[in-house]
Amino acid sequence: MKILVTGGAGFIGSHIAERYAMEGHDVTVFDNLSRAELLKRPIRHVDFNKKYLEQFRNVRFIKGDTRNARQLESVAKDAEVIFHTAAQTAVTTSVTDPRPDHEVNIQGTFNMLEAARKSGRNPSIIYCSTNKVFGDNVNKVGVVEKSDHYEFEPEYKVGISETFSIDLCEHTPYGVSKLAGDLYVQDYAHVYGLKTGVFRMSCIYGTRQLGVEDQGWVAWFTIATLLGKPLTIYGDGKQVRDVLFVTDLIELYDSFLKSSLKHGVFTTGGGPKNTLSLLQLLGLLEKFTGKRSKVSFSDWRPSDQKVFVADISSARKALGWEPKISPAEGVKKLVEFVSANKNLFG
Repeated sequence: MKILVTGGAGFIGSHIAERYAMEGHDVTVFDNLSRAELLKRPIRHVDFNKKYLEQFRNVRFIKGDTRNARQLESVAKDAEVIFHTAAQTAVTTSVTDPRPDHEVNIQGTFNMLEAARKSGRNPSIIYCSTNKVFGDNVNKVGVVEKSDHYEFEPEYKVGISETFSIDLCEHTPYGVSKLAGDLYVQDYAHVYGLKTGVFRMSCIYGTRQLGVEDQGWVAWFTIATLLGKPLTIYGDGKQVRDVLFVTDLIELYDSFLKSSLKHGVFTTGGGPKNTLSLLQLLGLLEKFTGKRSKVSFSDWRPSDQKVFVADISSARKALGWEPKISPAEGVKKLVEFVSANKNLFG
């Protein structure tokens, strides 16, 4: 099978490429290695995942940009499956500089879909959407405050489902741009008959994640703890996300591709059994490392959701999928990775 992974040198993209390369498929990684540029901060070894994938002879790397429609059409012409992970991924960056966010997340996604449509191969498409498509509506759900975390009120104990409203709320430019791509992908399934899976992801984490303060919080907290760097918590630290280890995410993608479903939209995360607050993560990290970073607190960031937990029952029922790696197990794996690769971050 011929597979194209846009953003394939990133965290999620590289894990996708690795998984399918190990199964013997031909994988093309399409990436412009622009994460540091988009986040406007230096990131050491931004090509780490690209170099990691060089061990696989059936992985081909092409440096390119999804904003270049002609280039993307050339790369996608033979693809049977397209994983679209390329994106501007930080909420804060989208607020301070919304144009690149728009160009990458909307225009880049549209270009990918047009490349798929024009190829004549009718490729299956996996789109990495986000829980931010629900915007500030999530904060209208009542929460219960506990000593180190918030919880949704009992009515929403199983989490936010795919039918939760996306309308009449603040999304931030990031949420708007990802939602536009989300809707485009859905429409290309209905209008043009492409098999598309839209995955509205909560907190994905795991090894080879080069987290920074603005993006990849589980990895960033782990890196900061092990390197003795200070941490700033925006809010009170009780905000909660359901966390999903990256290999569990890829199992979900694979389950969709192998299913008879022609189209699907799935809220995607660890679900109610796999949640962490920022304060709880600090506790886990102290348990595994014996260290705790110096922590300061600042104002809440725009449209930050106090709680987001995905209702994953649709994926469970339609695809027979369930997360396997607990937060404690996943964080321990991440601690081991960062400990063994401190040169990437120090």
